[in-house]
Amino acid sequence: MTTGESDAPATPRTHSGRPQPGEYAAYADADIAAIPEDDAVAALRSSRDRVVALFAPLTDARVAGVRYAPGKWTIKDLLGHLCDDERIYAYRALRLARTDDRVLAGFDQVRYAEAAGSEARSLTDLVEEYRSVRAASITLFAGLGSEAWTRRGTLEGHDVTVRGLAFHIVGHEGHHLRVLRDRYLPLVVPA
Repeated sequence: MTTGESDAPATPRTHSGRPQPGEYAAYADADIAAIPEDDAVAALRSSRDRVVALFAPLTDARVAGVRYAPGKWTIKDLLGHLCDDERIYAYRALRLARTDDRVLAGFDQVRYAEAAGSEARSLTDLVEEYRSVRAASITLFAGLGSEAWTRRGTLEGHDVTVRGLAFHIVGHEGHHLRVLRDRYLPLVVPA
């Protein structure tokens, strides 16, 4: 047996179930309702596949500086924002899962996006970062026991659970993907 291997059977993963109202901020109702899966890890995997497929045909030349309106983020800014938001929500979920129920702090997404400098990075690099962030989130959530999914805390005045935060990641991403398809991609220069 090599280091890190075990002949013990793998522990089956516990499914999260869908979060109920009161496990996430009410403003996310429509985004979470749009998620077809009833398990956070399955939803994270499906959403990852949709994001990667959506960005696969795009190139730096095609998306450079594309905004659907003045003052809006570029396509690269949006992808960088998805990475930042996911890292933050996964960290919040980790804290609750580990029974750290102190009030969770908010963050200023506009300042984060401005400081990230995503437009100056290659699209390939940003997609790779996205894949890495998602892989870490899937690993985190797949390792949770059944009791962890419903641990509660408070985020910006809203009651939340671990599974509510996990579903937020996917619902928030779905919201931005709809905006990307409807408002950004019609402006992308054809190949």
